Amino acid sequence: MHDFLLKLSIMLVPALLAVTCHEVAHGYAAERCGDPTARLLGRLTLNPLRHLDPIGTIALLLLGFGWARAVPVNPGNLRHSRRDMALVALAGPGANLALAFFCALCLRLSAVLAGPVTVDGQALAFGEPVSLMAAFGLYINVILALFNLLPIPPLDGGRVLLNVLPEGLAGKVRRIEPFGLLVIVFLVFGTSLWPALLRPLVMLIVASLAGPHFGVLQDALRLLHFSI
Repeated sequence: MHDFLLKLSIMLVPALLAVTCHEVAHGYAAERCGDPTARLLGRLTLNPLRHLDPIGTIALLLLGFGWARAVPVNPGNLRHSRRDMALVALAGPGANLALAFFCALCLRLSAVLAGPVTVDGQALAFGEPVSLMAAFGLYINVILALFNLLPIPPLDGGRVLLNVLPEGLAGKVRRIEPFGLLVIVFLVFGTSLWPALLRPLVMLIVASLAGPHFGVLQDALRLLHFSI
């Protein structure tokens, strides 16, 4: 039980912040492009309860990727419908990348300032819990950014693709959207996409951002039983 509470205390805040900022960024971008729908529905808030999807949150904590309730966008309100929809879609992963940079900065600072932490009588050499939270925040935000940029509807990358392709081709791609979730699950769990491409790319970006404190992040992921 103690081990579960320790992991939850490390993962919960970074995970909630990651999915909440992702959705708020979509809504804010839509607002800037002329669509007030998210604001009118009370979705331009950092209160995670307004954004959480229960299954998506559990998946985020257990698997390292997940989702929140999508912020509604009315394309008819956008000043330049196709261009602005692409910008709105990119805003979510962009917010996660910005959070990843922020977490990397926090990791570097906390790794310098932190003292040792003791869990069950054992000293943890990788510093106090803020270091672990920053490390997990860096990791989860990079995953969410890259995962959502996959060019498969209904992911953000798929939304971008639909709005940059010619109308005829976009219409053909749009036909797979109802089956998009199944396609994504198959690609992640039924092919080598994650181990062969996405995971190495995630770790390359994470290692670059963490710099000399990459070992802190590796220790945090081992503690949380995430594969590295």
